[in-house]
Amino acid sequence: MSTSIESVMNEVRVFPPSDAFVAQANVSGMAGYQAMAQAAQTDYAGYWAKLAREHIVWRKPFTKVLDESRAPFYKWFEDGELNVSYNCLDKHLTTQPEKIALIFEADDGKVTKVTYRELHGRVSQFANALKSRAIKKGDRVIIYLPMSIEAVVAMQACARIGAIHSVVFGGFSSKSLNERIIDAQACAVITADGQLRGGKVMPLKHAVDEALALGGCDSVQSVIVYRRAGCEVQWNEKNNVWWHDLLNAQPTHCDPEWVGAEHPLFILYTSGSTGTPKGVQHSSGGYLLGTIASMQWVFDYKASDIFWCTADVGWITGHSYVAYGPLAVGATQVIFEGVPTYPDAGRFWKMIQDHKVTTFYTAPTAIRSLIKLGGDLPGKYNLSSLRLLGSVGEPINPEAWMWYYTVVGQSRCPIVDTWWQTETGCHMIAPLPGAVATKPGSCTLPLPGIMVDIVNESGDKVDDQHGGFLVIKRPFPSQIRTIWGDPERYKKSYFPDEMQGAYLAGDSAQRDADGYYWIMGRIDDVLKVSGHRLGTMEIESTLAANPLVAEAAVVGRPHDIKGEGIVAFVVLKGVRPQDAAAIKHIAEELRKWVGEKIGPIAKPDEIRFGDNLPKTRSGKIMRRLLRAIAKGEEITQDTSTLENPAILEQLKEVIK
Repeated sequence: MSTSIESVMNEVRVFPPSDAFVAQANVSGMAGYQAMAQAAQTDYAGYWAKLAREHIVWRKPFTKVLDESRAPFYKWFEDGELNVSYNCLDKHLTTQPEKIALIFEADDGKVTKVTYRELHGRVSQFANALKSRAIKKGDRVIIYLPMSIEAVVAMQACARIGAIHSVVFGGFSSKSLNERIIDAQACAVITADGQLRGGKVMPLKHAVDEALALGGCDSVQSVIVYRRAGCEVQWNEKNNVWWHDLLNAQPTHCDPEWVGAEHPLFILYTSGSTGTPKGVQHSSGGYLLGTIASMQWVFDYKASDIFWCTADVGWITGHSYVAYGPLAVGATQVIFEGVPTYPDAGRFWKMIQDHKVTTFYTAPTAIRSLIKLGGDLPGKYNLSSLRLLGSVGEPINPEAWMWYYTVVGQSRCPIVDTWWQTETGCHMIAPLPGAVATKPGSCTLPLPGIMVDIVNESGDKVDDQHGGFLVIKRPFPSQIRTIWGDPERYKKSYFPDEMQGAYLAGDSAQRDADGYYWIMGRIDDVLKVSGHRLGTMEIESTLAANPLVAEAAVVGRPHDIKGEGIVAFVVLKGVRPQDAAAIKHIAEELRKWVGEKIGPIAKPDEIRFGDNLPKTRSGKIMRRLLRAIAKGEEITQDTSTLENPAILEQLKEVIK
């Protein structure tokens, strides 16, 4: 990458918040935003300490704020003690016990409502059930559940007893699950018989059985199974137990386990640029503070809000803005089991209408899909309850932004386009909707207290309107603490020497003349498909494991719906077939293989075959050339270092 990336984005539309929105906002007007940002600049530690004391109930107050002596292994509020579940549930029991916490809409449309008192009881009961299986503080628990009240209960119950949960997205394969169980050395897996999506039953327990059968999972002593779909399951009497049986006779009170602020709350595995998933480890105190502050600032949370984040709990968005943030501020939120297209493409809009949703937070992938399926559909529903819209997972293209703003928000709801990561725990760059004017496609300005910059390969600041590496210059409370079991990989991935102590986000960005940030894409080999991070190395390794494949390279290309599509370049063992039908058959077999080994989300959109891959004489695959081929671009880069330049023409061939 050059030291400067020229941006071709030229978006000039600006949408200031209405006077009415500014008047009621938690952070009102640019003066309010600037005052907070200045307070952080003046006394960084004091700024965060004040927020931590205001927003978190501490069992033992902290006296240390930020310890930078072990950089980049930063510690926040280290000598303070708290419990995250207590801060999400117990603290509301004296003020709003009968307020609805969760509105769960099942795939078939059935609605279940749970109050804060009821949720506290259910979490406490399940926490006692976990303790009955000898699960204790510091133990790791894998959660492999569908979107449900039970998923939130399981996460909160782990937090309540100090166990460290690791949620695995229900669409991941048994092999992916196996790798995560082994890496975390989990003592238990919490799953369901199956999940319901789009009117179909999809097994989950079967994938757990397969994962355990792959070996290396001797640490697992319990498999707790929630009966959701009513489908048949294989049963191992040795360690399988039904959720409902485990709950029998368990009391609905469980004292919280008080833990230090730096106690790991969870591990969430995210794809990296090598084959092994990275276990992103988050703390209890700093992470909680980040989710609460961003709920108040970015979502402008009000007690009367009905909040709906459409993300699955298997991703960081579902952790921060389903399982923790909304509950910590005492919100009423919607949880949805199904898909936006079932029974028809009006499902999201009907739910907003029926539940009177005020804040709607979803991914650009979903927005683009819904435009394609029926751009005029929102107009057939009463969406007048909406007051704020949000976007998450990847940059939202200006065309989708404008549709979201004019059609869904009826040109009156601010859009908070949020940039953040699994590793940051909460929003980093996003408009505070009562303060910051928005621009379609820009995530706008950093949150007060988040010190963002754009630098070149040497870590030096670049001029505005020139692209570079996005970095965060100061440690912040909600950031990743380490990669589980691999501190060296943590340092190398996020704090490389050339970044001069700054956190390297892995995204390229540019800052415009108004100081607004525009995300331009990844700087490494991690793909963003439908808002999900997928490592190219994981997909390449899976393809190469197929008996037909000698070698594979995977790149991304723009995709109208998913944001980024996957293109695989494959070298087969033996002679490449010349018959188009045979090649097409092999391509479909390989797509199916990837789907089974990793999950459907990782299936390549296109597979191209060559006698070999473009490599330098040292054997390095030239992925930048493959990216150009995948996008259908003319190759203008220097190819003189290639060992085999003729291969480029062969790889341009598309299977018809």
